[in-house]
Amino acid sequence: MSYPQLLADIGGTNARFALETAPGTLDAIVILACADYPTLSDALRAYFLHPLAVTANVNAVQQAGIAIANPVQGDTIQMTNHHWSFSIEAVRREFQFKTLHVINDFKALAMALPFLSPGQKFQIGGNAPASGAVLGLLGAGTGLGVSGLIPSENRWIALDSEGGHVSFSPTNEREIIILQFALKKYGHVSSERFLSGAGLQLMYQAFAAHGNHEQDEIDAPEICRRGLAHECPVCLEVLECFCELLGSVASNLAVTLGARGGIYIGGGIVPRLGSFFMNSGFRQRFEQKGRLSSYMQQIPVFVITEPYPAFIGIPALIAQN
Repeated sequence: MSYPQLLADIGGTNARFALETAPGTLDAIVILACADYPTLSDALRAYFLHPLAVTANVNAVQQAGIAIANPVQGDTIQMTNHHWSFSIEAVRREFQFKTLHVINDFKALAMALPFLSPGQKFQIGGNAPASGAVLGLLGAGTGLGVSGLIPSENRWIALDSEGGHVSFSPTNEREIIILQFALKKYGHVSSERFLSGAGLQLMYQAFAAHGNHEQDEIDAPEICRRGLAHECPVCLEVLECFCELLGSVASNLAVTLGARGGIYIGGGIVPRLGSFFMNSGFRQRFEQKGRLSSYMQQIPVFVITEPYPAFIGIPALIAQN
């Protein structure tokens, strides 16, 4: 490792940058709105000119690691939930990095899981994690990220996954309503269609239309605010449905991976829900697995509260490779 090392966590909404100046030491954390910059290079140039980065000696950077909300296959990246497109090698040359690692954001986040302290997460139900077992990860934000972490001798293997795009499967009448609504708009309805910021808006439209309620033009943060304040029954129903759906998807991930080491929840939406999520139907739906219900009751779920977990996972992944 050479320091300072540039770290970036690129989502569909925000681009987070930091400099790792020593192992585990972060400086010059800056968050930029992706929509404010035509390209990734433009955002990088803005960061290099930021006073915090300049003070932290950003111009000495020779190595960079970027976690991005997108599949990473080959040199060309075309983001799924944003318009940025770039060549990894071209960006490396432009900024004169000796090395530039670009990895899937949830692969980077998965790599951070073993290094999270008790103060960087909290548990919802289940027992203690099984020793040496697989970990599962999902998180709802601009999209729905999914990954897993598999122990292998003295290292961890983080999975590249696009599990948020699995086909949505309803389990009750309310979920059938939102599926039927979404099918009128989309040829394929994935779990991400509902478990994301845009998904909160889609559910709001579906429930409002079904109940003949007047619809306001509101975004996901406002849906959350109104629902948590009990100002809007439709928004409240959206949040209730979101938590239950997330329970089902987390449960499916747990049985698919055999994640007896625990399921971890990242992303920006769940932490915003606070105690509402704790008291929601999430855990009941997580354990609702018929003959495997007793199996599910043992598996712990952890909500990640660390604001920059990818900045823990990126260096760990680079060092391991």
